[in-house]
Amino acid sequence: MSAHHLNIPSRFGKVSDAEWQTRVDLAAAYRLVAAFKWDDLVFTHISARVPISESETKTESESEFLINPYGLMFEEITASSLVKIDVAGNKLDDSPFPVNPAGFTIHSAVHSARHDAHCVVHTHALNGIAVSAQKGGVLPISQQSIFVLSSLGYHDYEGVALREDEKPRLIHDLGKNNYLMLRNHGLLTCGRTVADAFLNMYLFETVCTIQVRAQAGGGELHLVDPAIIATAQEQARVATQGVGAGPLTWPGLLRRLNRQNPGFDT
Repeated sequence: MSAHHLNIPSRFGKVSDAEWQTRVDLAAAYRLVAAFKWDDLVFTHISARVPISESETKTESESEFLINPYGLMFEEITASSLVKIDVAGNKLDDSPFPVNPAGFTIHSAVHSARHDAHCVVHTHALNGIAVSAQKGGVLPISQQSIFVLSSLGYHDYEGVALREDEKPRLIHDLGKNNYLMLRNHGLLTCGRTVADAFLNMYLFETVCTIQVRAQAGGGELHLVDPAIIATAQEQARVATQGVGAGPLTWPGLLRRLNRQNPGFDT
């Protein structure tokens, strides 16, 4: 669906080149989440920090973020429709769309504590929730699982994430990890770029899907040696030639998206 059809004025040329690129990548991430069927109608979020120019000296509390306009389906989000907000979830631009401040509670906690977390992805995908309800959490039963397990935290369910007093506990449970399982709730990933955070979520949800299917088979599961998990990050670095999975896969994902659901970059 085009921005023209939704009567969304283009922001191209009205924001910095760096912000526009972030908007394009974030809009693409929303549409890809829909394409992979991880969306939950309009009830999850992906947020990205607006790049700060060299001439700006904003503090962390003054940082600006981009998030989805409340009510748009993920497959119709565009670069221009994304809403700029502050760390409290308040709108900072003249977007005609509302935002869901409560939905930004989890994201604002991560962005505020993790200066390297320029993008945060949170999903309610079925397999992720299924594993989040399992007491044992992520099991070391696949090659994909070793990368998640090498950077994984768990956060106990406290109800719908609406309260400010939950933030310190969530931040503590995430720690320095890039993956967080929100028990009985869903999955969260973060990354230095939109591409990195998205690829982390792809891996996380894949791990959960494999686990649910393996358990459904009914046979005894064979576990990966913990010593292998301990070297997972180095294995990932070597396998991607030091580039990382995000940069290797993101251009191809954008080409696929342009074939299947163009218009995100408007």
